[in-house]
Amino acid sequence: MARIKIDMPRHFTFSTELPVRISDINYGGHLGNDAVLAMVHEARVQFLKQYQYGELDIEGLGLIMTDTAIIYKAEGFHGDQVQIDVGIGDFNKYGCDFYFLLSNRISAVEIAHAKTGVVFFDYEQRKVVTIPDEFKTKFIKQTE
Repeated sequence: MARIKIDMPRHFTFSTELPVRISDINYGGHLGNDAVLAMVHEARVQFLKQYQYGELDIEGLGLIMTDTAIIYKAEGFHGDQVQIDVGIGDFNKYGCDFYFLLSNRISAVEIAHAKTGVVFFDYEQRKVVTIPDEFKTKFIKQTE
């Protein structure tokens, strides 16, 4: 089976830090895959919040995650501080991709690369809608 690849962006426009909690550790003694996805979700929420957006209110619309890819690079352990750099790109008619680089803040060792695809969703009409022009204009400049 072919391995997945994520073409990471050259620039990240946001960074946050999250600790590896004891509940993030799996039976192998390291950061679990479910915890990585939760960290990515938290980083996306924080990224949007800096623009006064929420996942249920971006120019009056919400987001729905359509796909996720995670490539693990190294282990994370309880007590580590994980730096999560966030970028956005690959815009299409209905959404875009969020990119995440997770690394150990102290050692700078990359822990994971991740990507989540999202589409815009009108929760009142229960349907996928086109990406708001205001959102696209705000963020497409950051990817150039």
